Amino acid sequence: MSDTYNIDDGEAVEPEVLTLPLDAWHRARGGRMVEFAGYWMPVQYEGIIAEHNWTRTHAGLFDVSHMGQLYVAGEGVEAALEALLPIDLSTLKPYGPRYSLLLDEQGGILDDLMVTRWTSGFYLVVNGATKWDDIGHLREHLPDEITLTLMEDSALFALQGPKAFTALERVVTGEYPLSTLTFMKGGQFKLGGHDVWISRSGYTGEDGFEISLPAEAAAEIADLLCAQEEVRPIGLGARDSLRLEAGLPLYGHDLTSETSPIEAGLTFGINRRRRSEGGFLGAERVLRDLAEGTSRTRVGLTLEGRQAAREGAAVFAGNQQVGVLTSGGFSPTLERPIAMAYVAAEHSAPCTALEIEVRGKRLPARVTALPFVPHRYHR
Repeated sequence: MSDTYNIDDGEAVEPEVLTLPLDAWHRARGGRMVEFAGYWMPVQYEGIIAEHNWTRTHAGLFDVSHMGQLYVAGEGVEAALEALLPIDLSTLKPYGPRYSLLLDEQGGILDDLMVTRWTSGFYLVVNGATKWDDIGHLREHLPDEITLTLMEDSALFALQGPKAFTALERVVTGEYPLSTLTFMKGGQFKLGGHDVWISRSGYTGEDGFEISLPAEAAAEIADLLCAQEEVRPIGLGARDSLRLEAGLPLYGHDLTSETSPIEAGLTFGINRRRRSEGGFLGAERVLRDLAEGTSRTRVGLTLEGRQAAREGAAVFAGNQQVGVLTSGGFSPTLERPIAMAYVAAEHSAPCTALEIEVRGKRLPARVTALPFVPHRYHR
């Protein structure tokens, strides 16, 4: 759900907070519920650090059903999507997810998303906080003959961690073994007798899987997965600290409509043919940034001491402000504070010494190559 308000009789009405298919399941297991992206979602169960460390060493089950699952199909759908996304769909093999970006006319990022070629169309997963705006943007720009379906009857789980494969393989069946899926590959399987879509992907930096499943079977499948000794339910808090350690940007924080893909370090999301040909919404700015560079760039920062800095903190080089933090927190894995920021390009080289202002105090920091914690994808 978007952050906008409905208008009723001339007065602003706060939008209703929605519930996920697993709402009662989370509460029964002690999940502390908070409002996030228009939904009640569990921020933690036993504690953020414990859940973070469990995912790094075992397997964590994340309920990400708030995200938008879209199916786009119709005659000419490939060309229609290429007019909006800087992706080369001709190189996208069936059932192989790929990262892409939804851009506005000025080349600003409206959302980041995953695109998968299914049998006769494309499966898109967009962020929960932006999905209604994304749907409106897509519907506005797609030709009338293209159908856009929000898969409201589907839930979405992420099973992440070094033991995710061991746990999932034990309970999944299909025409081919789960082991045939390497990073960014997917396929149709059965889980608890239900048809599910599984891709080997995720947003923690760990090996893992994303599972699209019937919403009506969400509690049954969550019980089945958490019955495996390797798996525990994990909340939003650890999901955020895990993705920060992995150096992965979060939309609405590290990515906004004021951000270009090039300054965000997401050039890999713009395929080679599209870099030379353009032809997508926002291409003029993107191609200019590619050719000329940008005045600022997204970097990682490691802080001295134990005090963490948060989003919005100013970054200084001497007496000059050269940037602003977009994400920050304490890294349970590294046992030190880390952050991501946009800083002036001339101060973005690794090992550059900077300072972050927190409550009137300057904290020493140093530019650090991303990710902070190495990715462990199964390639």
